[in-house]
Amino acid sequence: MKKLIIIIVAILLNSTSAFSQKPINRLTLDEVLQLAKDQSPQAILAKHRFRASYWEYRTYKAEYLPSLTMTSKLFDFNRSLSRYQNPDGSYQYTRDNSNTASAGLALNQNIGLTGAKIFINSSLERTDLLGSNRKTSYLSVPVSIGFTQPIFGFNSLRWEKKIEPIKYEEAKRNYLQSLESVSMDASRLFFDLILAQQNLRTAKLNHANTDTLYKIAKGRYNIGTIAENELLQMELSYLNAGSDVSDAEVDLQLKKSKIKSYLGLNDEYDLELIIPTSSPKTEVKYDEVLTLAKMNNPSILALQRQLIEADQGVAQARSQRGFSASLNASYGLTQQADVFDNAYKDPLDQQGVRVGLTIPILDWGLGKGKVKMAQSAREVTKTTVQQALTDFEQDVFLKVMQYNRQDDQVMLSAKADTISQSRYNVTKERFLIGKIDVLDLNVAQTERDAAKQKYINTLNNFWQFYYNMRKLTLYDFEKKQPLSMDFEMLLK
Repeated sequence: MKKLIIIIVAILLNSTSAFSQKPINRLTLDEVLQLAKDQSPQAILAKHRFRASYWEYRTYKAEYLPSLTMTSKLFDFNRSLSRYQNPDGSYQYTRDNSNTASAGLALNQNIGLTGAKIFINSSLERTDLLGSNRKTSYLSVPVSIGFTQPIFGFNSLRWEKKIEPIKYEEAKRNYLQSLESVSMDASRLFFDLILAQQNLRTAKLNHANTDTLYKIAKGRYNIGTIAENELLQMELSYLNAGSDVSDAEVDLQLKKSKIKSYLGLNDEYDLELIIPTSSPKTEVKYDEVLTLAKMNNPSILALQRQLIEADQGVAQARSQRGFSASLNASYGLTQQADVFDNAYKDPLDQQGVRVGLTIPILDWGLGKGKVKMAQSAREVTKTTVQQALTDFEQDVFLKVMQYNRQDDQVMLSAKADTISQSRYNVTKERFLIGKIDVLDLNVAQTERDAAKQKYINTLNNFWQFYYNMRKLTLYDFEKKQPLSMDFEMLLK
């Protein structure tokens, strides 16, 4: 009976231990990158930044569409004394006691080519005189058509038509670049965890090997085939290997928490990453990359926009310096009546034309100074843009050289990893038969571990340069096509 109870308890303990372990979520590099693009905080921020740019663009487009506005004054009560002049020149005061209510519709349309505004208005006003002279009157404007046209003024709509489409296209490309930056960050965290996994496996393997070798060394020491310092060196290696396992476990958990936080994953699942066995085999040419970068990179659009904005600043300063005028004209119908039904009968026409002039006579060089400052700012912008283009071309050249080296680096580090592993195996066998001492074994083990770390770091560098090249050109070199996105989906 006691043996049966012990067996049952052991089974329950094993079952509890099994259920307490988290299920493992094994992910490839492609799956990690897709998760990062879908739910990482950086990807979500990039999406909202694009949405803000979209609504800014929509606001600009709305300025070219007609706008309909309703205005109303529901209650305007007035009780006061007013002064009136009699025919003989004397004045008298009367008490005003009235209430006014009004409503109106206004249809406006901006003309971007000239900066003019066309309007159509309609309004109705009712005035009630209160007190002993109670009376009601109506004033109607069935329709009034007119326009306002600045002359020699600054046409902001015309400049917005040049700048805003560039800004919106720049926002699209910035979003695509942000996704490539997300891929770079996600791949870096991916290989950080891959390296931590490999370091833990290596540390456990080294700990097991040094345990076995330490036991063998103690046996040899007992029979006098090795010196005491070799035994102590092996014991030290065994202790260090145990410490390395603890350090590797802590580092593994740290790397897991970082990538899970970046990907927005919960802690219900443990995470294990699968190292990629292949990588894109592409070689790029400088001229091709430079052409693609100048065609697609948002930085080039930003430089073009800066030049246009500099010209806008000069145009605005010149318009504020010299002669300016505005022309206002309107034509409409109006009628006044004491009864509402008569307020729209036989309306009278009304016209209005107004020309306003602004002529600076003496400003002590203020306008001229503003123009000169704007011109100087434009020259600074031109110089800055030219220097930025030169730096951009040099940066493209450097990145192309670095990227084209990565295939060879991956191949060499993979070969070095294989050779170092073979050398360690040979060295270990020779140590077991007493042909070499423990120092040579430690050197072989250290070189093997370093080669494995270098191989993973080289893979990390390859993918960093790969996505950096995509970020630079917004071009998929595997599919031979530009990067694209359904931007309408981002707005839902």
